[in-house]
Amino acid sequence: MRANPDDRLTIGEIIRRTGVSASALHFYERKGLIFSERGTGNQRIFSRHMLRRISLIIVAKRLHIPLSDVADVFATLPADHAPTHKDWQRVSRAWRKQLQERRRAIERLEHELTGCIGCGCLSMKACLLLNPDDTLQGRGPGPVRLQNSADRPRRSSTP
Repeated sequence: MRANPDDRLTIGEIIRRTGVSASALHFYERKGLIFSERGTGNQRIFSRHMLRRISLIIVAKRLHIPLSDVADVFATLPADHAPTHKDWQRVSRAWRKQLQERRRAIERLEHELTGCIGCGCLSMKACLLLNPDDTLQGRGPGPVRLQNSADRPRRSSTP
């Protein structure tokens, strides 16, 4: 028997199927990421299609995608019925683009770290980690050169 995406599941069934705690489900619901109705005895009842949303939240957390980004994507999906295949394809394209951008940023960071720290020279002229006289404090907290390196063209590895 095939499951109907409009079937209703209790919070206990959702917890059993997803491994997500009740408190996390309540949190996701408060954030507008998932939705439930109230059933008999005021118990939360979820549409079966919320399983996919919860699964995507779990995956997003593993990939360190902020919940605010998940919320932005989920805001484009219907909440009152199961999203269509076309809806999920659109979401997938948006996330694919975001993941590609993250991958490029990580590769640039890896290049900067390998080129700067990996050689051991810590060049006073080329090193992106040095901050003589704390001149970068006005640009914000943390390693601002590395954080902003995604905006710069890649440096040649040859001198």
